Amino acid sequence: IESNNFIFILGITYLDHAGSALFPESLLKAFTDDLRNNVYGNPHSQNISSKLTYDTIERVRYRILQHFHTAAEDYTIIFTSGCTAALKLVAEAFPWIPEGTKEPSSRFCYLTDSHTSVVGMRGITASMNVLSVPIKPKEILLSEKNRLPAEEQNCTTPHLFSYPAQSNFSGTKYPLSWIQDIKSGKLCPIKIPGKWFVLLDAASFVSSSPLDLGVHQADFIPISFYKIFGFPTGLGALLVSNRIAPLLKKTYFGGGTAAAYLAGKDFYFPRKSIAERFEDGTVSFLDIIALKHGFDVLEKLTGGMENIKQHTFALAHYTYTVLSTLKYANGAPVVRIYSDTDFSNPDVQGPIINFNVLDENGEVIGFSQVDKMASLYNIHVRTGCFCNTGACQMHLGISNEDIQRNLQAGHVCGDDIDLVDGRPTGSVRISFGYMSSFEDAQTFLKFIIATRLSKLDTEIPFQSSVTKLMTESVPDDHRSFSNADKLSPILNISDRELRDNLTATKTTVNLEPPEAEAESIRAAVSETAVPTCRRGGKPITVTNIYLYPIKSCSAFEVTEWPVGNQGLLYDRNWMVVNQNGVCMTQKQEPRLCLVNPSVDLEKKVMVIQAEGMDPISVSLEENTGKEVVICESKVCSHRVKTYDCGEGTAAWFSLFLGRPCRLIRQSSDMKNRSHQKNTKGLASVTNISLSLVNEAQYLLINVASIMPLKEHVSARLEEPLEIEELIRRFRANIVISAPESFEEEEWAEISIGALRFQVVGPCSRCQIICIDQQSAERNKEFLQSLSAARGRKTNFGIYLMNQPVRSSFPDTLSVGSQVLPVLKENTEIQPPTSSEEKCSG
Repeated sequence: IESNNFIFILGITYLDHAGSALFPESLLKAFTDDLRNNVYGNPHSQNISSKLTYDTIERVRYRILQHFHTAAEDYTIIFTSGCTAALKLVAEAFPWIPEGTKEPSSRFCYLTDSHTSVVGMRGITASMNVLSVPIKPKEILLSEKNRLPAEEQNCTTPHLFSYPAQSNFSGTKYPLSWIQDIKSGKLCPIKIPGKWFVLLDAASFVSSSPLDLGVHQADFIPISFYKIFGFPTGLGALLVSNRIAPLLKKTYFGGGTAAAYLAGKDFYFPRKSIAERFEDGTVSFLDIIALKHGFDVLEKLTGGMENIKQHTFALAHYTYTVLSTLKYANGAPVVRIYSDTDFSNPDVQGPIINFNVLDENGEVIGFSQVDKMASLYNIHVRTGCFCNTGACQMHLGISNEDIQRNLQAGHVCGDDIDLVDGRPTGSVRISFGYMSSFEDAQTFLKFIIATRLSKLDTEIPFQSSVTKLMTESVPDDHRSFSNADKLSPILNISDRELRDNLTATKTTVNLEPPEAEAESIRAAVSETAVPTCRRGGKPITVTNIYLYPIKSCSAFEVTEWPVGNQGLLYDRNWMVVNQNGVCMTQKQEPRLCLVNPSVDLEKKVMVIQAEGMDPISVSLEENTGKEVVICESKVCSHRVKTYDCGEGTAAWFSLFLGRPCRLIRQSSDMKNRSHQKNTKGLASVTNISLSLVNEAQYLLINVASIMPLKEHVSARLEEPLEIEELIRRFRANIVISAPESFEEEEWAEISIGALRFQVVGPCSRCQIICIDQQSAERNKEFLQSLSAARGRKTNFGIYLMNQPVRSSFPDTLSVGSQVLPVLKENTEIQPPTSSEEKCSG
């Protein structure tokens, strides 16, 4: 879908422009037309095509300098692989004076609200015996007290202070005036004699704001171009002031950096040009050429960075204003926004809003849960700490000890552990870019309203105050892009339009229930919680067994089935991948559930069927011929070895799904993929291997646990639901019938027949349960209702692992088999008797 010359993916609201801009189609077209019409050779050669490349690269350098309102007389462009590489270059090349010399030693100071890549520079400085000093934002404002007396101002020891022009966490814009104030000595990060140089981390800032280096003359400015254009990726630059450039030191020299050197003797003479001296090897010349088209298209579509600044700020200001007014019926806020400003001035606030969603009691709803809900609406946000632990600690009140305790609890940067002991480990971030629209902001706000507020709640913020907010939140001088060539004032939404939008939201989206309904569900669940000991009652039995030969395709139901070393025999041994070899699931392609594989053990074939397609067969015997090429693939960050199942199956799946794809199978040569979770009571984890599953060998669900959800969803949809449909949505291997709902979550181990299983944790559900496994249709209600019923979490079912089968005859799982669980307290549940009486103690 193309609109306003931008690339949009159908139905997606992209709100992670601080993570990466999206590229316009016209940029790609201009770039590919350029490549078709010209031959670009290696710029280190002297032929005609190479000379063209060299000259074009130099032209791009000038264009970058022009974009930042400076010239080659003042700054040099050094191309790098990105902002991080540029920062590393500064840390390695800065003329540090280490501790222990006769001269005063250097200091590296950085603002605590800095990206990981800035803080990581201290690893290099430490290896050079240079001290690093973190500076809190409020401390720099008090640093005038650190001014040195006149007699100490003649020291020339070089120090480096780094700070971001814009926080990638909160969007706070730190004063560019600090650059001159620090260099002149008006502000001193710490009280120490010497000469201060300034590194301005501009990666986040320049994506949506103009930077004038003619006025704000920082010594080092690292940037990443994908933050501005979306394409190319893997290309950045370090802008270096020519006043400091001659002082930079370099030890390694790569291709193209030497004017002369000897291979047999320690002799090396660098090139005169600072850029050529520091650009080791051949630069990414085609990507650099793409930058020229990036600047051209950006100017054509937007009219320049000042327009982008006003446009993106208007969207952020509007969203912030409405978001901050949302209240529950009891007056409690719906979100907690982490900001240093009131979003009233684009000179001090960028187009980033960082927040956590709260429940009506003021408790934080984990960011991972919010992300899952947003994905149901095709809204793309960013969650976590955004590679900025310092800002995360400052805004969320996380202490150093908390960070260390969270690590011990298993939380690492980038995972989905969003709450530890009820306290958030991170937050949610939305950010706007030049492609963002007023509709994007509205879609996001409607999502928050629909998932958090009842009909009664929505009347509170909107009837009384939103009319005023809507007419005042977007100043008249802030502009919005309406087409490729010109700008138009951003729309002000009227009171009537807002009410119409809210009414539409209420009637078309039945999502999380009012809290009273949610509480009734939780109460029903808690009343039936498993007792610590049950000395009798109905037997627990296996009611259904399913395997999924092809990952994310339809279930194959059986009454009994062999158990292999990886779980049920042939369970998730195959998967469908796209043209890039990346695993496809129902998240990207819901129609996978309409593919029906069945396994015939006697004939040793898997038959694949789908409506409108001729059946196709795949042999169960692994292809071990010499012609088979073993490849590495990834399943949920795990490396697996696979091989392709041939052109016939590839053509079948590509035709049915309407996109290029292939069927691949896990190779038996995959013993390096083992389960690494705690499996106390089992053999060494290195002996437990996995198929193409996400987490564990088996997934178990309890029919009794489905009943509360079934009743609730049926009431919300105003139509009956079959229990079989819900069972299929949860895609379990083993379905049991236990007397109590959710009692399975209290188990540590279970035995089924001769098989003993270890419980390795709960299954946190994703949007796949919203997909009807018979029709491939989506319905948001299911994940929303599960979240409400379970107190904001989406856990349902438990993961199991079992000992590898050592017998020459595999064990089998059978429907009707008795399940004997062991509680987490290691108290074995007594075998059931004829009596239905249960022990309440």
